[in-house]
Amino acid sequence: MKYDAIIVGAGVSGSLIGAELTRAGLRCAMLEAGRHFRRDTYPRRELESNAQLYWGGGIELNTDASIGILRPRAVGGGSIVNQALMDRFDHVALDAWQEASGIGDLSPEGLAPWYEEAERRIPMQTVPVEYRNGNAEVFRQGFEANGYRWAPLKRAQSDCRYHEGNDCIECLAGCRIDSKQSTAVAVLPAALDAGLELVPEFEVKQVAASGGEVAVTGVNRAGTTDRYEGRLLVMAAGAIGNSKLLLASGWQSRLPRLGENFYCHPQYMTIALYDRALHAHRGPLQSFKSDDPDFRRAGFKLENVFAPPVALAMLLPGFGRDHLRLMREVTRFACIEVAVRDTNPGRIRLGRGGGLKVEKTLNAEDRARRARGLNAVYNIFRATGAKRILDGKLPISLHLMGGLNLGVDPARSVTGPDFRLHGFDNVFAADSSVFPNAPGINPSLTIMALSLRAAERIRGEVRA
Repeated sequence: MKYDAIIVGAGVSGSLIGAELTRAGLRCAMLEAGRHFRRDTYPRRELESNAQLYWGGGIELNTDASIGILRPRAVGGGSIVNQALMDRFDHVALDAWQEASGIGDLSPEGLAPWYEEAERRIPMQTVPVEYRNGNAEVFRQGFEANGYRWAPLKRAQSDCRYHEGNDCIECLAGCRIDSKQSTAVAVLPAALDAGLELVPEFEVKQVAASGGEVAVTGVNRAGTTDRYEGRLLVMAAGAIGNSKLLLASGWQSRLPRLGENFYCHPQYMTIALYDRALHAHRGPLQSFKSDDPDFRRAGFKLENVFAPPVALAMLLPGFGRDHLRLMREVTRFACIEVAVRDTNPGRIRLGRGGGLKVEKTLNAEDRARRARGLNAVYNIFRATGAKRILDGKLPISLHLMGGLNLGVDPARSVTGPDFRLHGFDNVFAADSSVFPNAPGINPSLTIMALSLRAAERIRGEVRA
């Protein structure tokens, strides 16, 4: 069976592009390594969710084990396991993109129609004042005490029913009431009804493109090999997934920058102990973000966050009884995250036997940005009466970007302004792998905008 388009990956980008192409009348197959969970089948225990929703059993590491990498593996991708935070990129981010890529319409004005379209597709809300938990109030009060500027987070959600006692920390393992507007909830059902063929639990191993045709080979849930053929290929497996697959398929000779320019917004969680219960795990997990121009210029942002017990235990210091004593104080913890807008590009490579290698370190500027962010966090905690402050031991990266970076010059980039991979007429990408550098802003809404823009261009190619 041949398809008009084969889409590798069913995350935010793959879901949107697949839906748009299917609606235009194309026959599409979307291949995804992870399972297709629904609200009543998400794993409810943390260890099980780590194993079932992420590559690497929950966490992967860079080559020197200094950064923990969270890479989703499920239909819906990052929109399943994140907090669905939706922000447009500003001139700071997009001016840097234009400079790095040479693409002049990567601007707030150029992307505005696509942002507007994405925002029409997904219900978005902020957390009502009456449901902010103690952690959010520490964040707000500390910002105001220090003269910092904050703003509510805009989230892709609809009717979280907080009055029923729902806790968003559960949503890190998938939302059991479908209030989080993941692409699996907000996009895929209508696309599947329209004829999009979704193939979950299918791990793609090789892709090929020649003579106007593409072929994708992989292993299905039964452990046997299947092959899909078509006219167009859309790479939507994320920064690491796209790079790893194309490297394994031998495309580096035609794409010399493949796997380079990898960024990840290293995120450092700092925990403070108070003499009162804050219940940071209750209700909305995240309500606020920093909105301070000084922070933006300094290369970091702050958000109020928290983590479930296993992840929290990995961040806390101490061993044995000392560690246990800290864990027993969980209701009195507050937590603020520093996300660094990293400047030092990493590289995705294949190791021996085709295994993944992520070469990524922080340079002096990145470390200085982290230090400036932590200083602001300490100021916030001290101003609100924290009794003890604990730095998280391991930075976590969920915003995985680059590897197929956009640009006009094939010698310096992988993906062109029309979302085609350089030198290929029928291979496209528009997910976070095409980011030219780190924006320092949550990427989901921009992935949606780029994917809608790419889908229109692909439809035009097919009509032509």
